[in-house]
Amino acid sequence: MLLFALGALAPTRLAAAEPLNVVILYGDDWRHDSLGIAGNPVVKTPRIDQLAREGMRFTHNCVTTSICGVSRATLLTGQWMSRHGNTAFAMFKTPWAETYPGLLRGRGYWVGHVGKWHNGQFPADAYDFGRGRITPMRHWLPQPDGSEIHVTKKNENDALEFLRTRPKEKPFCLTVAFVATHAEDQNPKQYLPQPESMSLYTDVTVPVPKTATEEHFRRLPPFIGNEKNEGRVRWHWRFDAPDKYQTMMKNYYRMATEADTVCGRVIDELKKQGVLERTLVIFTTDNGYFHGEHGLADKWYPHEESIRVPLIIRDPRLPAARRGVTNAEFTLNVDLAPTILGAAGVPAPPTMQGRDLAALYLGSKTPAWRTEFFYEHAIIRNKDFIPASEALVRKDWKYMYWPDFNVEQLFHLRVDPGEENDLVAAPAHAAVLDEMRRRFRELKAAAL
Repeated sequence: MLLFALGALAPTRLAAAEPLNVVILYGDDWRHDSLGIAGNPVVKTPRIDQLAREGMRFTHNCVTTSICGVSRATLLTGQWMSRHGNTAFAMFKTPWAETYPGLLRGRGYWVGHVGKWHNGQFPADAYDFGRGRITPMRHWLPQPDGSEIHVTKKNENDALEFLRTRPKEKPFCLTVAFVATHAEDQNPKQYLPQPESMSLYTDVTVPVPKTATEEHFRRLPPFIGNEKNEGRVRWHWRFDAPDKYQTMMKNYYRMATEADTVCGRVIDELKKQGVLERTLVIFTTDNGYFHGEHGLADKWYPHEESIRVPLIIRDPRLPAARRGVTNAEFTLNVDLAPTILGAAGVPAPPTMQGRDLAALYLGSKTPAWRTEFFYEHAIIRNKDFIPASEALVRKDWKYMYWPDFNVEQLFHLRVDPGEENDLVAAPAHAAVLDEMRRRFRELKAAAL
């Protein structure tokens, strides 16, 4: 029961008739509702929306740690942070031979990575085609001839080069790790779209979340609800005035639409080459993002805006009747590596802690699935900057624990989806709190 809830048990193998190619379209700092098809009233993402209509969209997909480097290590290894050991931006300790790129390359796949890396030095010799970026997240990159290219255009060029130059006799796996929509943190403009995108969203007003108020900021525990916390510092960079909020959010959405266009061009190239129907295509992102909720910006913490991210899987094995539907099971980023390996007919190593998601859409019966999961995030720099956080997450309740301060919180998500009212001290919910404390300790131990 314990390992099943964590997600360690492997489902019945649902092998492809032949190994599928794999393309992972991996956004940065997109939360679960930053898609048109997810109900966002502003952003236009027509190509990703179409991908969802041809595949399955998972509406309760979450990350087990909400920060760039750790989440990317989890993508590669199928492991919680506690196991792979990357607590920020260093290389994980899991052997490369136990990652999905390492395993696929060992089985004869032509393996490529383009775009953001954030796991220490990029291991170029581990890839057949490697264009991993480890430099700061700049949106305009200098070229040898003195010109500049936008990072999203660079991601596009590299991805298409991989597809057009790959050996045609080999199966392939490509990860396209966009920088968009990550801010250029040291630039006062934060989000720098391409000039042709600036006409987008000029005639709309981006809705401000109802919890993006000073009152909600003051409801946070004092070690977060203060001006030293990095989430608040970045809120001042982006959201502390109405006009600034509109400018920043529109540029953020412009960069999302630019990445959406590139996703479409990659899919068009797969179709042109006649391999789309032999390719598993996944769209997801590394972490969620506060758009001012709770008076914060960025990610890190266990709130819904931070931990829930998009996941769309277009699998050519998907029955026609299931295309375009949504799935509300708890899926996690630890599940992606086993899913990729399953589509290639490669057994997942026992060190992977996720489950092959094909069980949710290829089986004749819906399997028993997790109803909760353990969330973790290490302290960054010091407890005033970004304190450590942990949680037990369910759809109806969430227990948060802040280990640097020994502080607990309890939220009844079914009636309080915005996590506005902390019930940890409410006598009426003492039994829920005690049960979640116990379960939290069990799942935390199982994550190792």
